Amino acid sequence: MRYISTRGLTEPVGFSEAVAIGLAPDGGLYLPETLPQFSEADLRRFETLDYSELCFEFLRRFATDIPSETLRGLVAKSYTTFSDSAIAPLKELSKNLHVLELFHGPTLAFKDFALQLLGNLYGNQCSRRSESINVLGATSGDTGAAAIHGLLGKPGTAIFILYPDGRVSPLQERQMACTGAVNVFALAVDGSFDDAQTSLKEIFGDQKFRQQHRLSAVNSVNIARVLAQSVYYLYAFLRLPATTRAETEFVVPTGNFGNVLAGWLLQKMGVPLRSFKVATNQNDILYRLFNSGDYRVSAVAPSLAPSMDIQVSSNFERFLYLSVGGDAAKVRDVMQTFKTTGGYQFENFNRDTLSASRCTDAQIPGIIRSVYERFGYILDPHTACGFSDLAKDRPSVVLATASPAKFPETIISAIGIEPKDSSLEKLKTLPVKKYLLKTDVVSIRSFIEQHAV
Repeated sequence: MRYISTRGLTEPVGFSEAVAIGLAPDGGLYLPETLPQFSEADLRRFETLDYSELCFEFLRRFATDIPSETLRGLVAKSYTTFSDSAIAPLKELSKNLHVLELFHGPTLAFKDFALQLLGNLYGNQCSRRSESINVLGATSGDTGAAAIHGLLGKPGTAIFILYPDGRVSPLQERQMACTGAVNVFALAVDGSFDDAQTSLKEIFGDQKFRQQHRLSAVNSVNIARVLAQSVYYLYAFLRLPATTRAETEFVVPTGNFGNVLAGWLLQKMGVPLRSFKVATNQNDILYRLFNSGDYRVSAVAPSLAPSMDIQVSSNFERFLYLSVGGDAAKVRDVMQTFKTTGGYQFENFNRDTLSASRCTDAQIPGIIRSVYERFGYILDPHTACGFSDLAKDRPSVVLATASPAKFPETIISAIGIEPKDSSLEKLKTLPVKKYLLKTDVVSIRSFIEQHAV
């Protein structure tokens, strides 16, 4: 299978090359030239598979340049670090309400599903090609920790993670800055996540610098991230009652649009998922987009759900490309207008099977309290955003994106209980090692030059 850029100015590449590059040289995002289709017979066969085997069966359609047994081994290794044998357990709160728990990986967040795998893909690439790789990413909280833990101590790798200083939770920061690994660089920058992501894209746009330092993007601009996340939608779908599968809406807390895009892509591959709700926090660019067609940046307001404190949603570009029938020139026009003016007003915006909801900081503690009182279930503040406007006329699956133990202050204020996890308790005793940087490209490039492998 070949991968093409959403901006249409880059030659197609294979899976491994798309993963190694991350962001396409023309500034676009890679997508498969064609999406495979899964038949009813495929889905019946998949019902009996465990998570790891299902992931292999799914990914082998995309990673066609990796030998099957090699891919099977990389996938199997990626899910040995999860604490729940189901990997992604589907918990029933009521007849028409389920929670898909995606926080049983090593950093207690949904990002582990893709980033444990991506770390192993990078490790395999370094070994096979006898070369090193430098991984660069920006995070609003969970991506950085998951990326770091996917690459901890892997030979031939270094990982540089930009995050907004003071705008992630203390435990999220400790997950990035207390590893003690010599190949990990936690870079606390003096701006927002969007500032960091803008600098990251500019650095990747310098092809000479990218090639010189063998840079690869670990953010959800990397196609492997999105495809790996598609698997847990398929896993959940196959575990729903057969009578309600086709009626169920998936509710997805998201800021960078990658999490919901993963499910939407699966729908385009023939899996009959009904619809998706994009659940935003008070930084609601996606809510405004799906309700008015206006895609416009506003100021980022730090929130109780910090991983969603994002205004520029990278993966929206993939949705746009497919929504306009693969018209790369249209994508280039929209993205250039958005870059220069900070906004784009769509005429007759194609929402497809997506809708959106918004949740403010004022609402989050009350939602956590209400769900705990009704079901005895504790939500983290991001997952709480998914409960703000649930449909009453159809079944819902809400994606639980992080463990509540990562946000103890919010949970204590809502229900008077402090959720704990042993891995996080251990972090509290370790020294923090972070590097304070300006958000500008010159400062970041200079640091990479000094520490790249």
